[in-house]
Formats: sequence, C-alpha cells, structure tokens
Amino acid sequence: MAHRLQIRLLTWDVKDTLLRLRHPVGQEYATKARAHGLQVEPASLGRAFREAYRAQSLSFPNYGLSRGLTSRQWWLDVVLQTFYLAGARDARAVAPIAEQLYDDFCKPCTWQVLAGAEATLRGCRKRGLRLAVVSNFDQRLEDILMGLGLREHFDFVLTSEATGWPKPDPRIFQEALRLAQVEPAVAAHIGDSYPCDYKGARAVGMHSFLVAGPEPLDPAVKDSVSQEFLLPSLSHLLPALDHLEASGPELG
Repeated sequence: MAHRLQIRLLTWDVKDTLLRLRHPVGQEYATKARAHGLQVEPASLGRAFREAYRAQSLSFPNYGLSRGLTSRQWWLDVVLQTFYLAGARDARAVAPIAEQLYDDFCKPCTWQVLAGAEATLRGCRKRGLRLAVVSNFDQRLEDILMGLGLREHFDFVLTSEATGWPKPDPRIFQEALRLAQVEPAVAAHIGDSYPCDYKGARAVGMHSFLVAGPEPLDPAVKDSVSQEFLLPSLSHLLPALDHLEASGPELG
C-alpha cells in the first residue's frame, strides 16, 4: 500500500549553516598576533588566509591525511603560511601564535550559533526526526558542538577527518545513511555549499536544501536550485519539509 513521503533523517553541514566564526579570520589572527607583540593588519591576514587555505586544500586535501599529516599540523601550516604571505616571515615568532589559534578555534567563545539554528533543531526533534552531522571538519568539531550546547541534538557526528571522505564524496553521505539505517529517499541534507552539500547529497539519492546565507547567490546556482529547496534562513526549513512531504512521491 502506497503512503506519503515522510522524511526520517536530516543530516547537517555545520560551518556557515548552524554556526559561524564570531569574528572574521583576519581579525582573530591579528588579535592573537598583537598579544604576542606582532603587528599585522587584519585585512592583509584575511586575504592571506584565503590564499593559504586554498593552496593547502589543493596540495593536501582533507587535512593531508593520505599524505601522513595530522589535521593539527595541516592547520598550523596554514597559519604559518598566512602570516608569511601577510609579511610576517619569522616562523619562530609565528609558531606560538599558530598553536594558540589552533587551540582557540575549538573554544565556544570563538564561534556563534546562527539565528534560528537552535529553534530549528528543537523543532526537528519534536517532529521525531533523527538528526546527524555530515561536515568537512576536523577532530575539534565534537568539542565545539558540545561547548555551544548543540551536540545533544544529534544522533552522531561524521567529519571528513574521521571518515577520510570529504563532501561531496558520496561515501560520507552513504555512511550517514548506513548508521541511521534509512534509505536515501527518506533523508535530506541541509548545507550552504552548492557543490558539497546540495549536489553531494542529491548524487546519492537524498533530498537536499541549500541555505542561501547573507551573500547573493551565484546566478547559475540560483537557476539550478528549485525555489522550494532554497532556504533564505533556517526558520524556513520546517515549512519546506512540510511542502516536500506533501508534494513528494508516494512510497510503496
């Protein structure tokens, strides 16, 4: 007997979906540098970080795990290269700053829960939905979620470091489905990245919702995502789920 679609599992991206940095990266780096007697402009550090992060991600994807790096060393190298590109080229002076930044970025005070996140997670739980994290994050994520009071909402947390599979690799989504023991047709993923979150989840047969965020969407992305799967904010998720379940295919 056919019955209406009912979503059973929601998987979540974390950074810029549920939480974000309280201050821009350049500002955080500059503040820590000043505490160590090093003056570097926040704007220069912000630009340098983007360049260093991009280069490191290309050379050593997923924290360089396949090349023998740890995520900690990966991040320390990013910080050192960021300061180098911003003109601070004394690695011995920057090393203790890098260590402090790595530790500080797992503290709750460095992060900010996005508006509507907690209420939406509670609303999902109230509906009886299972929730899980699928994130391209490192080992610090569990502590960050615990410190911000969000870990209790999730049945399990999957990171690209722990699994070895960064989104949009289908295996990280398939592992979430396996752990939750649900089929992709009754699961949905929420995230802010079109290639990693929206397309990655759909490639394994899940539904997905794209969190638009404050910046204007790329026109090509906007044209590729149906309006009912585009979330201007997290408060739009529950109504979007209602619409999906009402209009979705009947399941035999």
